[in-house]
Amino acid sequence: MVTKKKVLLLSDDLRMFSGVAVMSKEFVMGTIHKFDWVQIGGAIKHPDQGKVFDLSQSLKEERGIEGAYLKIYPTSGYGNSDMLRQIIQIEKPDAILHFTDPRFWLWLYQMEHEIRQNIPIYFYNIWDDLPDPMYNRNFYRCCDLLMAISRQTHGINNRVVPEYEDWQLQYVPHGINGKKFFKIDKGDTKFKEFEKKYTLEQYKFKVLYLNRNIRRKQPGDIIIAYKHFMDQLSKEQRKECALVFHTAPSDPNGTDLRAVCQTLIPDYNVVFTHDYGERFDDEQMNFVYNSCDVYINAASNEGFGLGSAEALSTETPIIVTVTGGLQDQCGFKKENGEYLIANDYIELGSNHRGRYKDHGEWCTPVFPSNISLQGSPPTPYIFDDRANAEDFGEAIKHWYDMGVKERERCGKLGKEFLTVAGLTAEGMSQRFIESMGTAFENFTPRDRYSVEVV
Repeated sequence: MVTKKKVLLLSDDLRMFSGVAVMSKEFVMGTIHKFDWVQIGGAIKHPDQGKVFDLSQSLKEERGIEGAYLKIYPTSGYGNSDMLRQIIQIEKPDAILHFTDPRFWLWLYQMEHEIRQNIPIYFYNIWDDLPDPMYNRNFYRCCDLLMAISRQTHGINNRVVPEYEDWQLQYVPHGINGKKFFKIDKGDTKFKEFEKKYTLEQYKFKVLYLNRNIRRKQPGDIIIAYKHFMDQLSKEQRKECALVFHTAPSDPNGTDLRAVCQTLIPDYNVVFTHDYGERFDDEQMNFVYNSCDVYINAASNEGFGLGSAEALSTETPIIVTVTGGLQDQCGFKKENGEYLIANDYIELGSNHRGRYKDHGEWCTPVFPSNISLQGSPPTPYIFDDRANAEDFGEAIKHWYDMGVKERERCGKLGKEFLTVAGLTAEGMSQRFIESMGTAFENFTPRDRYSVEVV
């Protein structure tokens, strides 16, 4: 019997609901037949800190997974060096995998030489935009394997650490679980009850926004775009349309969306799902995607964009800024008609300047009208890809004019593209298995001491 490798995951607690937690759960569940898993599960003020949860038996009983091993050590924040040393001593992992912004893992990088004498460090990484973040180079060099979530990140990784071998630089995009997000029968009784409860059944054309209400997601521009679209319609047509906000109506990191709507679009229909005071579960999220006719993401920086990928999984068309990982979902094609792939981004960098315009029918990509350089002391420079709100308004009008049948046809093509591009849970898990398996084979332990001549 082959002994499975054990991987220690450092990320948001996979029982939680953040994007990092959701994706952590997906790839752990999708690879648990190949790897044993231990997690230091982070959260802000974690209610279970100090406890240990062994979920191995429940996975066998509830999911029928024989031989599964999953143990979670909850912590507030992301842990520390003492906690890591203790868990390494207890669990004896064969690799450490960390996931999310490298600035959360400074303590890990400070002890990388100690760890890599025996255990490789893997990083499931993403970066939102160019210019290449050379300030991340030392972080990346602390890792034996970089698994890029977006094609743009794969290009960045190759340029920031060009000395790395091919096996160390892999493209492993997020994948959507088709059992959670799928097209449903609109006559389904529970779906109809959902639409009635949230007043969605009365509208024939709905635009969905479900990003956080924060500045880089441009929620105010969504309202301007919606106004631009609605201003072109007749009074009767406007009655049939609604903008659906599945986000906090007010956030100190964003704005007061109700105040904006009351001033700019007081006579146009807007639905705030958070007014009903409950968190949507997977079934309700699937319902809201299915209820709406087009999904919109106008973010000026976006690492991947789970919402738009989930929308495509339900066969709902998307409108997105051409930035970051959103590019992976647009189906951009080269001159020969082939889709752009991860290795194309090594030379391309980003398609936000519109080198390639041909794209999939399921998407209306909106190119930035302004690319400005922003920054902060920890991240001195990064482009901010701002698109014109009125361009988004025209994109909404495009999908409105198309009609139901054409939207359904295009949405179906989008769902098919997810499989072709590997943006499914199965595709993500298989790439994890292949990438980490190859890394295990090629890992060379660090010498106890090293001298670097500078």
